[in-house]
Amino acid sequence: MKQRPSMLAAAAALTAAFAVQAQQPPKKAPPPAKAAAPAKSAISEEFEKFREVLEEDNPAELFEARGEDIWKNKKGPDGASMAQCDLGLGAGVVKGAYVRMPRWFADVGKVMDAERRVVHCMVKYLGYKEEDIRKQPFSNVNKTPDHVSVITYVAGQSRNMKIAVPQKHPQERATYEIGKEIFAYRAGPYDFACATCHGNDDMRIRTQDLPNLRKPDQAIRAYQGWPGYRMTGGFMLTQQWRMNDCFRQQRFPEPTYLSDTITALLTYMTVTANGQLYKGPGIKR
Repeated sequence: MKQRPSMLAAAAALTAAFAVQAQQPPKKAPPPAKAAAPAKSAISEEFEKFREVLEEDNPAELFEARGEDIWKNKKGPDGASMAQCDLGLGAGVVKGAYVRMPRWFADVGKVMDAERRVVHCMVKYLGYKEEDIRKQPFSNVNKTPDHVSVITYVAGQSRNMKIAVPQKHPQERATYEIGKEIFAYRAGPYDFACATCHGNDDMRIRTQDLPNLRKPDQAIRAYQGWPGYRMTGGFMLTQQWRMNDCFRQQRFPEPTYLSDTITALLTYMTVTANGQLYKGPGIKR
């Protein structure tokens, strides 16, 4: 009972404090703190420094030059050329087109990613045969296919531009949603999904840091540097190859070349990276 006066005094003081606080205008809540970017491993940081030095004289430029020559100078059977190819910004317009694909193309009635669209135009205007391209769609130590060089040129024309993939057409939005589902779909002998490795922060396989492709600031890493000059092989590889190789590593059946599945996945990941800066064809391990 001796403590009662002191308890009453404390309660009165607390009540008075609340009363003073109630008379003051409410303070604005501080903005939520931005989540810190996941730390990179020391090995990854050292490799990125090494890659920055190499990219000053990136061999991808040789493939860009070859692709530019095909785009500007090669003629089809009837004298047609890639100047007639519409990459989404008008016939023959290459500048900025790469960072605005995948997108809806009314002439074919479907959403196409950059590689798919370039191959379509090479078949239509230059007389290439799709069945021949499918026999070797990706580069190896013996050959870099013409379409890979053209894609490298097209990508280089969007260097230092922000990704701005449209989502206006209903099919563009539908393709994004399909890609999102594929990204999370688990199957195969190990019950893997794309999201198994790329759906959380701070994931790594051996010395390789794995970006969380559900976040814009990390989704750019699935886009950045592709097409890429592969140092371990000495040839150019594209995003289509990268996606197919991910399926292989999951022990899934690899999609057929230029499939709707890959276009949907690329749509999901690229739209997620919208607003990020694309630095152009790069160098890969």
